[in-house]
Amino acid sequence: MWLVASVFSAFFAGITAILAKCGIKETDSDVATALRTIVVLLFSWVMVFVAGSAQTIPQIAPKSLLFLILSGIATGASWICYFKALSLGDVNKVVPIDKSSTVLSVLLAIILFHETEHLAIKLIGTVLLTIGIFLMIQKKTNKNEPKNNCRWMIYAVFSAIFAALTSILAKIGITNVESNLGTALRTGVVLIMAWIIVFAKGKQKQIKTIHKRELVFIFLSGLSTGASWLFYYYAIQNGIVSVVVPMDKLSIVVTVIFSYVVFKEKLSKKAFAGLCLMVLGTLVMAIWA
Repeated sequence: MWLVASVFSAFFAGITAILAKCGIKETDSDVATALRTIVVLLFSWVMVFVAGSAQTIPQIAPKSLLFLILSGIATGASWICYFKALSLGDVNKVVPIDKSSTVLSVLLAIILFHETEHLAIKLIGTVLLTIGIFLMIQKKTNKNEPKNNCRWMIYAVFSAIFAALTSILAKIGITNVESNLGTALRTGVVLIMAWIIVFAKGKQKQIKTIHKRELVFIFLSGLSTGASWLFYYYAIQNGIVSVVVPMDKLSIVVTVIFSYVVFKEKLSKKAFAGLCLMVLGTLVMAIWA
């Protein structure tokens, strides 16, 4: 069941990138992140009450609560960097770098959680993912592209680092905590962090000027993220981290397809080869590990 949840997580995560890109064409990425987090938080708490796990909050161990908070902070940092990167660069360039968090997550899971079963298969899959990511993130030569337009890559790299930390911290924090409740609690941390950044930068006045069309896409990306998270952390809690994380990264296939349809962003032959290697590496770990 957790493997099925991983597939749904990947699908909704793939759609999220496209919806978010549509919502930040003119809207500041920090403001968009703060607004969409409200949607995710509401969605998460609805699922908590549906599952009936709200009453278990007093029973959460201090250690679990601490790591849920740390996971939320890491998620907030990853989101802020990710959507800033999306606002500056192409989806097909940003997403592969963000997905490189898979490699770090798998290695940390092996070291910290001793997930050494089928170790050789996991390492082979990780190598395939690494090569695939490298091929996909090769920057295209474009004479018309500004020289300082590499900022998206810096933000994307930090997004990947924080995303990897999120998976590990969440695995520890969500132990003995109902997955929907864990998601809702950590989303609250992300919301606080996102709005602190908005007010610290004095961007709250921009909310009134957001175009209604972009506001709709921000709302939809929030719903998609909420759905992805619920499936993802259910899988993290009940499955094997070094398998769940790569499965979730199959969202890149969904993203690439929709980015071509919506934004007409085409892959080079090298990038397509990289995508195939990423999918192969993921399937190797999911099927044989």
